[in-house]
Amino acid sequence: MSEIPASEAAPAHDAAPVVLRRLALTDPFRWLAQGIQDVRAAPGIAVFYGLCFWFMAVVLGWVFRTRPEYTMSLASGCLLVGPFLAMGLYDASRRREAGLAPQLSESLTCWDSHMGSMGMLVLVLIVLELLWGRASLVVFAVFFNTGMPSTTGVLQAVFNPENWSFVAVYTVVGGVFAALVFSTSVVSIPMILDRDTDALTAGITSMRVVLENPLAMLLWGALITLLVGGSLWVGSVALVLVGPVLGHASWHAYRAAVQRLPVAASAAPELA
Repeated sequence: MSEIPASEAAPAHDAAPVVLRRLALTDPFRWLAQGIQDVRAAPGIAVFYGLCFWFMAVVLGWVFRTRPEYTMSLASGCLLVGPFLAMGLYDASRRREAGLAPQLSESLTCWDSHMGSMGMLVLVLIVLELLWGRASLVVFAVFFNTGMPSTTGVLQAVFNPENWSFVAVYTVVGGVFAALVFSTSVVSIPMILDRDTDALTAGITSMRVVLENPLAMLLWGALITLLVGGSLWVGSVALVLVGPVLGHASWHAYRAAVQRLPVAASAAPELA
């Protein structure tokens, strides 16, 4: 991977320049392999967070069966909560990378020294979530002006060739917001944990990573979608394993995309 020329980002707590690396198309598969290694190294932590992801999937399934018009809204909420649950997995990978034993207690409190930056990033993602949910309801209202369909009605609408326009619009709207959420958060949260930078710098850096490595990040997003979607298709309990693997792999995606700080400036000593 060749380095991209450094650019100053002016973070609040870390004055070091943010240097991005070029990503290869095969890198996402390497991140997954590293995520599996982290799960094997700390299975207890993986199971705890995996159960959290599974619970989210159960709630999402219940909403789809009872109030399908709110499914996209809740799905966007899961995209908001998921990365913050994964922050504990980032911490476990970070400690293991530093040669320290991952600890569940540390992973549960790793966010407490980053409240300001995390709070601002939460606000941005909440705004995106609310806009996504509203747009989803508008699409349903336009195409189903006689009332919101039942779960069966939604499935019929999706697989009915006569409703191709609804499926196309719904997919485009969801895709736009999913891309915004993904590009804003793909490396921003692990960056805040690692460098204690501000939310604006982390979000902009995350978007730069996506824009400067479109093919690799598109593949990474597709792999996340396929693994999560496949887990829900075969039974949401699969997320007990898939969720932690993706969480750990996301840390390695950040490490691959953003050049690590010099030893003297890194946060590694704080882990001790």
